[in-house]
Amino acid sequence: MPMSMARLIYTSETLSEPAAGKAKSHMPQVTAPNTVKAGEPFKVTITIGPHPNQAQHSIRWIEVYYSEEGRDFNPVFLARVELAPEYAEPQVELTFRLKRTGTLHVLGYCNLHGVWEATKHIKVEEGG
Repeated sequence: MPMSMARLIYTSETLSEPAAGKAKSHMPQVTAPNTVKAGEPFKVTITIGPHPNQAQHSIRWIEVYYSEEGRDFNPVFLARVELAPEYAEPQVELTFRLKRTGTLHVLGYCNLHGVWEATKHIKVEEGG
């Protein structure tokens, strides 16, 4: 029986050796406000590393999804940033607008060490 993709993604809740030793340099770090106003733009900064940035070992992409509370089908795809080894560093700033409270899911892919996920809960309040 094939393994689910969910079991192939490293998260802070599922880490065990040897992956635990790689967490500091592979787990996305998400900086975003805890609370935002509905429909108003806000910035999210995502950083992975410090991490090597060579053709043979680098972060190749970052994806962002959002699980909205009360939505029947989640997650909502928000963004994907592809990174070229030796040229692009794994730090991005993105701007989003949300309508409902939920959780950001940030995935980062290392060509040697797989897919890593971090989450950030964001409360959405009615606009002013």
